[in-house]
Amino acid sequence: MARRILIIPDKFKGTLTAEAAADAIASGWRKAQPHDRLELLPMCDGGDGSGEIIGGLIGAKPRRIKTVDAARKQIETIWWWEPKTKVAVIESARVVGLAMLPAGKFHPFQLDTFGLGKVLLTAQKLGCRKCVIGIGGSATNDGGFGMACALGWKFLDALGKEIKTWTELENLADLVPPNPLRMKIAVAVDVQNPLLGPRGATRVYGPQKGLIKSDFSTAEKALGRLARVSMKFFKKDFAKIPSAGAAGGLGFGLMAFLGAEPESGFEIFSRAARLKKRLQQTDLVLTGEGALDQQTLMGKGVGQVARLCNELKIPCVGIAGVVLEPEKAKRLFTQIHALTDITSLKNAKAQPAKYLEALAEKIAFG
Repeated sequence: MARRILIIPDKFKGTLTAEAAADAIASGWRKAQPHDRLELLPMCDGGDGSGEIIGGLIGAKPRRIKTVDAARKQIETIWWWEPKTKVAVIESARVVGLAMLPAGKFHPFQLDTFGLGKVLLTAQKLGCRKCVIGIGGSATNDGGFGMACALGWKFLDALGKEIKTWTELENLADLVPPNPLRMKIAVAVDVQNPLLGPRGATRVYGPQKGLIKSDFSTAEKALGRLARVSMKFFKKDFAKIPSAGAAGGLGFGLMAFLGAEPESGFEIFSRAARLKKRLQQTDLVLTGEGALDQQTLMGKGVGQVARLCNELKIPCVGIAGVVLEPEKAKRLFTQIHALTDITSLKNAKAQPAKYLEALAEKIAFG
């Protein structure tokens, strides 16, 4: 009897999008089990690729827009719009993403989120009621300063002079608000870091974007002053809210300047995909990502899929480039498999689709 197989991978970071990973797994599986009924459901957690996936699930269509990247260079990019429900989906990585910039050309002190504000203003002009914004993959560490400037916020020093760059925020004395955006904003995040301190945006994620230890003091002073003045202005300490430190503090900026609500990127995906209902109609689940690691086990998307499968008593196979904690992973997944089981890590990175297809075929043959 043909089985119903749900193929639900996340991206294999740096090598395959979630869509490409799903296609490769499906291709390999069909070679071994051509009669099985396959459903492909690429997943996301708020980072790169989330716009296309969430937009597709809610029926939103891509729209092109001219804005600026994190270095304020002119770009044309896309966001997603569903006119009937007036829901927008924005992927920050497509506007101020690190992958959009030449490697090593810009220092994070030169970058901000201004271009993202331009996209939000466009959504407002269309009458947007709700905006889902995935903020992973950013190049910035500005606490949402640039975005707020684009929306009309003014940041003033003690002499009433307007602050133009986020590193000058250590001189911040006052905020002047614009007319508010009249839309509900859900921020898709997959991290719980606060804005400041040893687990904050600068020290945890800054080095991935080009910050070095000698930069930390400047960044922390600027963001710390922004947090203190904002707390006085809003009568609320957004800096300590989990996920305030996401995307270089963009989580903080969205909450403080737009009243946004942070939410698990996986939960947003799960709800849009009606995941639990799909799982209840499935005989076997194939999921995976670049590395099955501690983050997977602690609740990133792939791990959450496995936990849902356990609740519903559905077999769940975990597939990855590498499995870093196999004994722990075996307690979460029915089976675990890695590309490094069949080839070297170098080969797996060079031809990930080829080896993912081969591994899926091998798993299907049993």
